[in-house]
Amino acid sequence: MDTGSEHSVFRSIYWLLLALAASGLIGCGGPREYVYHYEAGRTATVAEDGRAIAPPRAPRTVRAAIDAGNQIAGSPYVYGGGHGPEERGGYDCSGATSYVLRSIGRLHGSLASDEFRHYGQSGEGDWISVYARRGHVFLVVAGLRFDTGWAGGGHETGPRWTRRSRPTDGCVLRHPSGL
Repeated sequence: MDTGSEHSVFRSIYWLLLALAASGLIGCGGPREYVYHYEAGRTATVAEDGRAIAPPRAPRTVRAAIDAGNQIAGSPYVYGGGHGPEERGGYDCSGATSYVLRSIGRLHGSLASDEFRHYGQSGEGDWISVYARRGHVFLVVAGLRFDTGWAGGGHETGPRWTRRSRPTDGCVLRHPSGL
């Protein structure tokens, strides 16, 4: 094969891979965006005070995860917070995620955001999903995002529940077994 033919083959493969990625048939590091979709009886909602309300059909473990998130929602963002035995008065992203998963018996200790890329099982969960990339992690519980940042233009930081969409470029999607 001459150089012109090789270039043509590589260009064809490049365009094929680009088209497959755009169609969603192959991934480029995970989902592109978290988007809240309300489904009656199955999706959590956010009350005026910022606390999450579990959907009526949620399993007990999911209700416990929402309760755990409510306990720390509104806490300040503290780098390294939520890790280790000492109380630091706040949580970072992986500390908040670890807290919720520890509270429902699905994690022992704490993980850093990078480590959550290998947590549990691959893919989206039925009730709880972990979106993890190098440098950040957040949870989706019963369709509702529990995150420490990226409030879509707002300046809020620290763990909180939100319906706001957010980009998820580079995230790996994981979930606790059975959830």
